[in-house]
Amino acid sequence: MPAKDGGYFSRLVKKLTSDVETLDADDLSEKSEASGAQRACDCRCGDEVTVLGRLRSVELCPATEAATLEAELFDGTDEVTLVWLGRRRIPGIEPGRTIKARGRMADREGRKVLYNPYYELLQPT
Repeated sequence: MPAKDGGYFSRLVKKLTSDVETLDADDLSEKSEASGAQRACDCRCGDEVTVLGRLRSVELCPATEAATLEAELFDGTDEVTLVWLGRRRIPGIEPGRTIKARGRMADREGRKVLYNPYYELLQPT
């Protein structure tokens, strides 16, 4: 009897044979879709978007000029750089934190960017 695509057995085999990063990316992607957010890989420059993912890194750039806080958000499909102009620190914006961000997608040197996004800090699950 052939197994259904996405059936219990095929999901079990996938979990046993996939690496942790792939499983984490799949989990993030599922959470993003369940929350009603767009997948980052589907977002295009100029679109008003809502993305949900985990912050991989947070850094102050550059320290000598105007303050800019940048965070790399990963939703399991693609990365989006979140940029807050005029900010040196935002409480709760730290690596490993899951957030939902909303704004207009821009392109900076081929990378997806949201400038001064509205954001919601989510509880870890």
